[in-house]
Amino acid sequence: MRYFIFAFIIWTLNLSAKDFIIAGSANMQYALEDLSKEYTKETGTSFKTVISSSGKLTAQIENGAPFSIFLSADMEYPHKLYTSGSAIAEPRVYAKGILVLWTKGNWNLKDFPSFFSNTKLKSIAIANPEIAPYGKEAIHVLEYYNLYEKVKPRLIYAESISQVNQYILSSSVDIGITAKSAVTSKQANGIGQWIEIDEKSYKPIEQGMVILKYGLDNYPVECKSFYNFLFSDKARSILKKNGYIVDGL
Repeated sequence: MRYFIFAFIIWTLNLSAKDFIIAGSANMQYALEDLSKEYTKETGTSFKTVISSSGKLTAQIENGAPFSIFLSADMEYPHKLYTSGSAIAEPRVYAKGILVLWTKGNWNLKDFPSFFSNTKLKSIAIANPEIAPYGKEAIHVLEYYNLYEKVKPRLIYAESISQVNQYILSSSVDIGITAKSAVTSKQANGIGQWIEIDEKSYKPIEQGMVILKYGLDNYPVECKSFYNFLFSDKARSILKKNGYIVDGL
């Protein structure tokens, strides 16, 4: 069964078991593109990425996916991999994520959170809190403002932050709670309007990195190189530009 899942992942993603692969949480999609360019420029080494929710990536790793490094949206999933023996060391925080409200509609975001009680607001997209840390913290925001029970019937659960962004960009939902890294990307290009959500309303989104056992066994030099690169001034500058907090880490 494990071999079948392994083969299916490789086939669907058009990857080879010989590739140096970094698995990244969906909020890191655009930042990883920028990091990849700079890393290859500095080292001459390239890598491929697999982007999904942290929960799904963890399940794939547990089932033998040939990923070398895991960049999670939280510390819980990589710590789970460490305790199970799938990662070689305890995770390290490489960035802190920020939640934002994003819409293509004409909602007055300055009225947040009161406008969430507006019955004209029909749909609110968040990532599935069961598998996506950003979705879990979106729930905490709604609970903090005593909005969860009011808006629960209007919540649209996406598989990942990437899908939340798709819902917003396609106007499939009125508004969404997503990562700041989405709205600061060149792909968003000033589309719609957004505001940062007060950080006191949710737990700090500490994003963790681990080198996986597969990476140590097959790409030890590349793993160490990328690990060091991610904590370099250049990489931190890229992460900051992409909407993450890196100061003090």
